[in-house]
Parts: sequence; C-alpha cells; structure tokens
Amino acid sequence: MIKVATFNINGVKARLPRLLEWLQETRPSVACLQEIKSQDEGFPIKDIEAIGYKAIWHGQKGFNGVAILADGVEPVEVRRGLEGEPEDEHSRYIEADVFGLRIACLYLPNGNPQPGPKFDYKLRWMERLRRRMREISAEEVPAIVTGDFNVIPEDKDVWSPPAMAMDALMQPESRDAYARLLGDGWTDALDLHNPRGGVWTFWDYQAGAWQKDHGFRIDHALLSPEIADRLVAAGVDKEYRGREKSSDHTPVWVQIRD
Repeated sequence: MIKVATFNINGVKARLPRLLEWLQETRPSVACLQEIKSQDEGFPIKDIEAIGYKAIWHGQKGFNGVAILADGVEPVEVRRGLEGEPEDEHSRYIEADVFGLRIACLYLPNGNPQPGPKFDYKLRWMERLRRRMREISAEEVPAIVTGDFNVIPEDKDVWSPPAMAMDALMQPESRDAYARLLGDGWTDALDLHNPRGGVWTFWDYQAGAWQKDHGFRIDHALLSPEIADRLVAAGVDKEYRGREKSSDHTPVWVQIRD
C-alpha cells in the first residue's frame, strides 16, 4: 500500500516540530508540502533526512514554496513551475516520479481580493495547471495531483456558504475551473469517499474557527484514470489542527494499492 499525503504546513521552519511529529506518527510514503515559506538553502533537509525521508523542494523567501518528501527514496524531479507565464516567479508547483507514481504538488493562488489582478492571476494559473494535467494524462502514467487548491468545490465543502460567498475560493469562475479538471477525467479522492461533504481541511486562526468547527475543504488529491481504481481510502488527519502551534490546514491523504 502506498500512502500519499498533502499538508499546507504554513511555514516549514516555524512548524518543524509539528511536521516531524506528523511524519513519524502517520508515516506517509509521500508527503507533499505547501507554503514552506523558505528559500531553497533554508529548507530543513537535515532534520527531515534524520527521520528517514528524502526530499526535493522549490522555495521562495517568506511565502509560497512547495516540496515533495518520500520515505527512504529520492523523488526524481520532473518539473518545477508551470509554463505559460515566463514572468511568474512564484514557487507554487513541483512534480516528481516516486514509487512508480507521478506526483504533482501545488499551491494554487488564493485570488483575494476579487475582482482584481490577484483573482485574474488565479484563473490564469488554473488554466496553466489544466494544460499541464492534460500533458500528464497524455502520458497515461498513474498520477496524483495534490495540494492546496484554494478552491471550495461545492457548497457542501464549507461550513457556511453565505459566510464565504464573496471569497475568491468560492467564486463561480474558480469552481468552474476546478470542475473542468474533473471533467478531463481526474477523480477528487476525498469527495469520492465523502460524497455528502462536511469534511474540512482548513480552519482560520481568527474568530475561533477551529473551536466552532467553522472550516472548509480546499486541500485536494486528484487521481488520474490510471490510478483511480487503485484508491483504497482517503481521509483527513483532523487532530493535527488542534495541536499547539499548528498549521491552519490539516493533512489530507490517500491510500493506493501497489
């Protein structure tokens, strides 16, 4: 069994104890991280290697940043960054082959405030992602595209649709762009196993959101047709959001038959 997880860590150095704790306690085969908020040279690779993981990462000073960790093996990098906007220097995408799978780790732009240039950038980025996912599909490799998509797919994926109605995460254009990914043949693993919704992956630090369970689902794992029928389970490590100095996200994972 292969376990692939995604975790928006919200600062890899600030949350290193939480990250190492989660890795050791749950032991995913592959762990995709977002918002590492670290330049490449500052990534804590020695601490990660000390518990048996190897990693590749795409960093940026102060914000963004993505990484792929693998238990005991070196991920083979395929791509970093998405084509289509040469001037885009955000560290938001990294892709690797590991354990016979193509793994893409992404941190999709938030898009707020909307309307405006940040929202326009989000929609362009989603179209660039779709082009890359179509290229992966054309290779017919077993693939998982996972990370923080910053999209609440449906009303069932948020504690209160009216509360988030004006947010970029829930705009019709964001949802349509996400739906187009699924329409191309990708499977939303967490949604497949929780069709009635009510599963959250993010709780804001503000307004007692965690204590009130005012959350929503924006961290996703999309499976290519070549691997969707190998999906055994999908879930959320919710308890890690309640720990001291936690990320505002919680890990999401899928289990795949070998």
